[in-house]
Order: sequence, then C-alpha cells, then structure tokens
Amino acid sequence: MSNLVVRSFTGIAFVAVLVGSILLSPLTFVFLFAAITGLCVWEFSSLVNTHAEASVNRLINTAGGVYLFLAFAAYVSGYQGSEVFIPYLVSLVYLLISELYLQQSDPLKDWAYAFASQLYVALPFALLTTLAFVADPLTGGAAYNWLLPLSVFIFLWTSDTGAYCCGSLLRRRFPAKLFERVSPNKSWVGSIGGGLLCLATAAVLNACFPGNMSLVQWLGLALTVCVFGTWGDLVESLLKRQLGVKDSGTLFPGHGGALDRFDSALLAIPAAVLYLYTIHFF
Repeated sequence: MSNLVVRSFTGIAFVAVLVGSILLSPLTFVFLFAAITGLCVWEFSSLVNTHAEASVNRLINTAGGVYLFLAFAAYVSGYQGSEVFIPYLVSLVYLLISELYLQQSDPLKDWAYAFASQLYVALPFALLTTLAFVADPLTGGAAYNWLLPLSVFIFLWTSDTGAYCCGSLLRRRFPAKLFERVSPNKSWVGSIGGGLLCLATAAVLNACFPGNMSLVQWLGLALTVCVFGTWGDLVESLLKRQLGVKDSGTLFPGHGGALDRFDSALLAIPAAVLYLYTIHFF
C-alpha cells in the first residue's frame, strides 16, 4: 500500500473520529480529548526521556495531564467547584518531591520537562473545555456548545490545506521562506494562502450559524487560529530538531505521532480562548 493511500486513509479516519466525537455528545468530547491529552503527554515524556536524557515519570506525568483536562471539564461544566483541582496540585508536588529520593543525575532537567509537558501539552487541551461549555444563566450550569471547539479544528485544517495547495502551486514563483531555520518547506505564499482560505471558511460558518458571532468576530477567530496554529507547528518543529527526530511518534501511520497531529492546536487553542474572552468583555 502506497504512503499516499495510507496517509489519506489515516487522515480521513482521524477527521471522522474527531468530528464525530465532538458532535455526538459532551461525554464523547470529554472522553476523546482526555485520551488525546494522555497520548500527547506520554509521547512528549517518552521523547525527552529517549532523546534528551531525561528521566520524567511518564505515568504520573500523564495521569496528571489527563486529570487536569477532566478537572477543567468538570469545573467549566458546573459539576464541580474549584476543589476539583486539588488532586492535580498533589501530582505536581509529587513530581517535585520525588526527585529528592530518586537520585537522578539531573533532577532539574526532569522538573523542567515534566512541567513543560503540563504547560505546553496538557493545559491547551484543558482550555478547549472552556470553549465547549458555555455558562447557561437559566440553569446556573453550563450548556455544551460543539461549534466553537470544532471551528478551531476546521480553521486549522483549512489553514493546512490552503498552505499546502498554495505552497505547492506558487512556491517557485514566490520562493520566500517563512522560517527556513526551523521548517525549510514552509513558504510565505503558502501561509498567506492558508490564511485566505481560513477567512473564507469563517464567512461560510457565519452564514451557516447566524447569531453565534458577527462576521468580523468569525474572521478574527479564523485569523487568530491560523497565525497561532502556524506558530504551534513551528514550535513543535523546533522541538523535534533539538531532539534530533523526524516525527514525534508512529501512532498515526503516514502522519507521525499524536504531537504531530495536534502541534498546531497546542498554541491555537489558548490563543482562541484568549481572543473569545477578549471580544466577550470588550
């Protein structure tokens, strides 16, 4: 089976599972992204242990990341109060204190990578729940709204598609590199094409779902996701270059690992949350 066929099949299955889980119910949304959080944190921990000579406790680190996601989901949906975060704080304290007794050669490196995985990987997925659950003043709880989290991924996918198509077609005519030191294949013309396709997609979403946001707000969200998604891709590329690996893993045939599939989202999600909260207050 050719690599193109494998990539296509994997990509279609990936999109189908992600979109289906977001649309089906809040439970499938929570279960899927809790699993994705765990996979990404485990993968990050494995990468640094193997290629950066760290000794991160993968089990505790992954359990902490998954719990952070579930705690955010319980809190923003109104099922639990702020006390739900206490076990997560306990896991962070454990990661600190355990280094006193493990006698590792470089405990500072272990702490740095463990907490980096929580901030860089686990927290962005946890923040996705703040887009999925919107406060309902009538019930005092929160209602599940699949449109906002799904729109973030739609913008990321359209940005990648537009960047690939425009880059492939126009790269020779407009060869300027976006960030050659980190990602030699990315071009400015591709990024601009991805941004334009994102803006067009925002106009379509505004027409299909009137009343959620104005056209200008949709366009702003699309641009935010596109720009920070590109930076997210570059950040993971820099990480892999520093570690000397081509892919973060082999979970998705033809596409690499979990981090490879969600690298753009790791910066796009926090940026989207900040953008939406900003327009809400101003």
